[in-house]
Amino acid sequence: MKQISSRFSIAVHALSLIAQFPSQCTGEFIAGSVNTNPVIVRKMIAMLKKAGLVTVRPGVGGTSLTKAPEDISLLDVYRAVGSTDDGELFNFHDAPNPLCPVGQRIEGALRSHMREAQLAMERKLAGVTLRQLIAEMQEQSNTR
Repeated sequence: MKQISSRFSIAVHALSLIAQFPSQCTGEFIAGSVNTNPVIVRKMIAMLKKAGLVTVRPGVGGTSLTKAPEDISLLDVYRAVGSTDDGELFNFHDAPNPLCPVGQRIEGALRSHMREAQLAMERKLAGVTLRQLIAEMQEQSNTR
């Protein structure tokens, strides 16, 4: 089963770090927290920068948010890192048999339901900010 790219969760992780530890957020620091290769983090930061969510300090390195955490939605992040192919969450299998009664009609019958599911997910992501997510993480650490 194909899943949505992990770029989304890595990007949210990175942005959460940047919001909470702005003076420490080099690529190495973020990579250590995400537990991944710094090259992956650099690519992710480049996507976030292109989307206008972060700036990168030249020379000494480091990354900072361009907006307050309450002004960054999870949908902003999702779109910034291209978590889906061509903006479509669901894909159809290639070339169903046109001679089959199901193969002829499956895409037409299923497409609107798939689009509705994607829009519902996008609405949910749009309603959650980076600030809210950080607050939830802090609540979790206070209850342990």
